[in-house]
Amino acid sequence: MNDPVSPEPTLPDPATGKRVLVTDDAVTIRLYYRQVLEAAGFFVDEAVNGVEAIERALCIPFDLLIVDINMSLMDGLRLLRLVRQDTALQSIPALVISTETRENAQRVAYEAGANFFMVKPVAPDALIRVVRFMTGIENR
Repeated sequence: MNDPVSPEPTLPDPATGKRVLVTDDAVTIRLYYRQVLEAAGFFVDEAVNGVEAIERALCIPFDLLIVDINMSLMDGLRLLRLVRQDTALQSIPALVISTETRENAQRVAYEAGANFFMVKPVAPDALIRVVRFMTGIENR
């Protein structure tokens, strides 16, 4: 017998279970990324600087790190260097999203351990496309 109150079962979003850690000192940026990524089916956690990001990443397994470069206490470049040196964290892919547009900003980010670099502001569809790719979810 069908229960009229129960919703129809839905197929799970392929992103379900993928965890993303957003590290940015701007609350508005973190909120924007959270809204976009959660709407696409990702679980999102936040950190306000590199120190908090390291602490969270050591406690919770993440499938992707999204990192800003310019932050207080510990910037994104130092965070990436520490992540790449830690055997428990070094395999997590890292996406740097920054306002840095200097010619060498991308090179420095890649040398620190970034796997991909984007310049702010990032359109929602571009963010979702890159995050899906970096977490191993097929883009459709």
